[in-house]
Amino acid sequence: MVDVAAIFKAYDVRGVVPDQLDEAVARATGAAFVEVLDVLAGPGAVVIGYDMRPSSPALAAAFAEGAASTGVDVIDIGLASTDMLYFASGRLQLPGAMFTASHNPAKYNGIKMCRAGASPVGAESGLRDIADLVAKTVAEPIPSVPAPGKVTRKNLLTAYADHLNHLVDLSGSRPLKVVVDAGNGMGGHTVPAVFATGPIEIVPMYFELDGNFPNHEANPLDPKNLVDLQAKVVEVGADLGLAFDGDADRCFVIDELGKPISPSAVTGAVAVRELAKHPGSAVIHNLITSKAVPELITEHGGTPVRARVGHSFIKQQMAETDAVFGGEHSAHYYFRDFWRADTGMLAALHVLAALGEQDKPASELFAEYERYVASGEINSRVENAAATVAAIEDTYAGRDGTTVDHLDGLTVDAGQWWFNVRASNTEPLLRLNVEAGDAATMERVRDEVLALITGAPVEEKN
Repeated sequence: MVDVAAIFKAYDVRGVVPDQLDEAVARATGAAFVEVLDVLAGPGAVVIGYDMRPSSPALAAAFAEGAASTGVDVIDIGLASTDMLYFASGRLQLPGAMFTASHNPAKYNGIKMCRAGASPVGAESGLRDIADLVAKTVAEPIPSVPAPGKVTRKNLLTAYADHLNHLVDLSGSRPLKVVVDAGNGMGGHTVPAVFATGPIEIVPMYFELDGNFPNHEANPLDPKNLVDLQAKVVEVGADLGLAFDGDADRCFVIDELGKPISPSAVTGAVAVRELAKHPGSAVIHNLITSKAVPELITEHGGTPVRARVGHSFIKQQMAETDAVFGGEHSAHYYFRDFWRADTGMLAALHVLAALGEQDKPASELFAEYERYVASGEINSRVENAAATVAAIEDTYAGRDGTTVDHLDGLTVDAGQWWFNVRASNTEPLLRLNVEAGDAATMERVRDEVLALITGAPVEEKN
C-alpha cells in the first residue's frame, strides 16, 4: 500500500515511481481533485499537461481517467512546461494538473495542481483535503458516474509563445547570441517556439527531451549542472547563457564571461522594468533575496513586500497587494500579467530585453544590481532543527543593533549583514543563507553560524 501522506508535500505531490507514486494514486488523485475543488459545480472541466519523464504520459492518463470518471471533461495539452500548464489554466479558466518532478532525479515524478486562473493549491487551500481523500479511495476507487467526461487533446504551444512575446517584445533588441541549456527538459520543447522569430540567435544545448537526463540533472541550482553551459558561452562568444530546470519554470542566467548572475540580480532588474511600466506598484520578494532587491524597488518608486519562501505564499501576497511582480532566490519569478504564476521563460525574455536595449555586456549591466556578497544556500543535516534554531537565536538575540524575526525560520539582521536559517519541509536539514557588505564579513558570519549548527565552539560573537 502506497503511503499517500509521504508523497503529498506542502505545495505538490512528489515521489519515486512506481514505489511511491503509481497510476492507481494518480487515478485517485484525479477524482479527489475534482471533488475537493468542486469542479462539477464550477467550470466542469480540468486541464492537464506532462513533462518528458518516461512515466509522465501514463500517470497523466490515469489522472485524466480518474477526473473523467466523476463526470468532468479533461483537456490534455500534452507535453508542456509547468508555466505552459499555468498559461492553459489562466487562458481557459480551468483548474489544472501538471505531471512533473521538476528538477528531481529521473526516478521521481509528481503532480503540481492549481485552481482556475493558475491560483495555487497548497496545504491549506485544498492539497491536504485531496491527500485525505486519496488515502481513503486509492484502494477502493469512487464509483464512476453513468456518463463520464470526455478527454480531448488541445495544442497550446503556439498560443503560449505568442502570449509571452506579446508581454515582452524583443523585435527592437540588438542581435544577441544566447546559449540555452535545456538539460533534456521541457525547455527543449518551449524555447524553439518562443524564439521562432526575432533577433535572438539560440545556441541549443541538450534540447533532446529525455527524462533520464543523460547529460546532467536538470537542476541549475546545483553549480555542477551549470559547468557545461558556462564553458559553451565562453567557447562560442555568446552574449548570455540561460539554463532551465526540468519543467522549465525556473531560469538561471550566465553572463558573457561564463559567470552566474544571481537570481536576486535578475529579480532586481525585472522589478525595475515592471515598475517602469506600472509606477508605484508593489513587488514581492522572499526573505532570502538580497537586500539589494527591496532597495531597488524603493529607489524606483515601488513598494517592496517581504514574503515567506514558496510559491503559494508568494502568489497569495501578490493577490492581496496586487503586486506587479515577485521574485525568489531559487529563480522562481512571478508576474501579474501571467496570472500571478511563476514563469522562467517570461523572466528570460525580460533579461534579454534589458540586455538588448543597451550596449553594455551582461556582466556590466547586472553588476548594477549586485550590491552585496551572498553565501548561497548551505544545507546541513541536523537531528533536531527546532533546538538548533533556538540555540542560534539565543546566541544572537539582544545584541546591540541586531533584530530578529520569525517570518520563515529565523532571520537575524545586523544592518551590515544578515542571515536566515530555516528547516526543510521534507528532510532533516537546516538551510542557511548569509549576506553581507563584503566577502570577509559574510565568511565570518557564515562560519560562526555553521559552527553553531554543527556544534563546534564559537570563538567570537561580534
